[in-house]
Amino acid sequence: MGTTMTSTQSYTAATIQFEPTMFEKARNISRLATLCEEAAEAGARLIVTPEMGTTGYCWFDRAEVKPFVETIPGATTDVFQAIASKHRCYIVVGMPEVDPASDLYYNTAVLIGPDGVVGRHRKSHPYIAEPKWAANGDIVHEVFETEIGRISMLVCMDLHFFETARLEALAGADIICHISNWLQERTPAPYWINRAFENACYVIESNRWGLERTVQFSGGSCVIDPDGTVAASIDTGDGIAYGTIDLALARRREVLCEPVFESRRPELYMNMMTNSFTWNPGDYFRLYGYQPIPRGRTSRAAVAQFAPSSVIADNIARITQLAAEAKATTAPDILVFPELSLTGLGAPETRAEPLSGPTVSAFVRLAMKLGFYLVAGFAEADGDKVYNSAVLAGPEGLVGSYRKTHLGIADSWATAGDEWKVYDLAIGRVGLAVGHDALYPEAIRSLALMGCDVVACPSAIAGTFTGSHNGTKIPHNYPIPKGADPYHWHALRVRGGENNVYFAFANVLDAARGYLGKSAVFGPDSFAFPRQESAILDEDGIAAAAVDTTNLDTPYPTNIVRRKDLVVMRQPHHYQPLVKWHQ
Repeated sequence: MGTTMTSTQSYTAATIQFEPTMFEKARNISRLATLCEEAAEAGARLIVTPEMGTTGYCWFDRAEVKPFVETIPGATTDVFQAIASKHRCYIVVGMPEVDPASDLYYNTAVLIGPDGVVGRHRKSHPYIAEPKWAANGDIVHEVFETEIGRISMLVCMDLHFFETARLEALAGADIICHISNWLQERTPAPYWINRAFENACYVIESNRWGLERTVQFSGGSCVIDPDGTVAASIDTGDGIAYGTIDLALARRREVLCEPVFESRRPELYMNMMTNSFTWNPGDYFRLYGYQPIPRGRTSRAAVAQFAPSSVIADNIARITQLAAEAKATTAPDILVFPELSLTGLGAPETRAEPLSGPTVSAFVRLAMKLGFYLVAGFAEADGDKVYNSAVLAGPEGLVGSYRKTHLGIADSWATAGDEWKVYDLAIGRVGLAVGHDALYPEAIRSLALMGCDVVACPSAIAGTFTGSHNGTKIPHNYPIPKGADPYHWHALRVRGGENNVYFAFANVLDAARGYLGKSAVFGPDSFAFPRQESAILDEDGIAAAAVDTTNLDTPYPTNIVRRKDLVVMRQPHHYQPLVKWHQ
């Protein structure tokens, strides 16, 4: 990335939604150019167009796409460079590229400015369609310094993997231009929103719409603000949506008012440079007889939502009541309570106890009496240090604990923990996280790579991390939802789906103090509809959902939570900057 300072702090950006037609490249380029010209004349300084918008997407093989590939720069980029030069703007174009040195083809996003090609991104994480004709990208995740800010690009499937956007945000990106041919869900997609939200940067999403070779594309092109707000969007049809880019807002790098980039823990992320799921996990995790994953079974996980008191006895009573209610109504195998739910949120250090203290002991006795696993948060005293911890107890007694590794502003009283904790139970491998850990995608990825089936996350996260959808006119087939949904986007649903884990998120509900609840058990596949989840959302109580880690009679995993489909498709050789400190 260069060092040139930007001269424009606030400006208009545009996303273009478009339906290209296969085999009609000239027509597609002409139509896109017209739309870009319209956006530029309306004052847009940055204009983003869809993945493969010049040619269409669903190519059978190299031979079929061969007549339409081009070099960069080339005739196509020249068309858009003329518009960029005329209007002093920047345009992102998606096109099939040929590398003249190797004759390899790439699915490429190219950034074109007033003076020519600024840079490109070759799709690094291929969808099922790319291997039919394109190579994995080798020019990836760069950030380009321009007079309108630091701009980066991703192509469609890249965004499924939080690492791609994180790499660009760590390198200083103000705006991630995500061009796509997104499908099989209502858009703007939760993944798009999460990448803006967790990186506190803008995401400009340009998605195609329409039907091509039986594939229904989702539209939903949009501009997403750094707090996850969808500022402008298009549902269906060709069109342009405009949003305002405020570089100062992006450069705060705050997630729910937390300076997350300053609080990352790269020393804990080293396993992100590996991929444990490249090998059959049944073999990998029992290698040398060390920590084999428990046999699969069907279970139930539940979360409880309430406002902890500063009186420990009251918290124990409420936890006992909710646990008894859960046993009677949902019969969970594991029940998760909120962060600090044992010792209370206000000045928790004044009520801190050792793991062997009376509060945890009472909690352990409750788990033994009820006969299932309980997880709750408490302030842990250990010598002269105090930790924001989670305790796991079950029928056999105290199973273990975990000390929160990613502290928030409200944790000024606590010392950060320094290791992940996973526990093998009859229900599967369970990892523990606490509250703001979940705002760091690196944390939950690390647990997934350790083979977790379930992540239990007692939380006290204040602020808004959900968003609604008004419904779509895109003709998706059942069971893909099309109607309105007040909780279309939930940041923690994405955590479960992107890591193929069951995510048991138990949040504090105390609206007067900014804790809005939204607790849920989320399933391991974000694209399985109806969704595999159960939520409490806006009231005290319990939510429970099935946890299925069973397998067909084969040595290879047949269940997504054990296969971890998205985890295995990672490209860790790109990720080294994630385990280094950034200034």
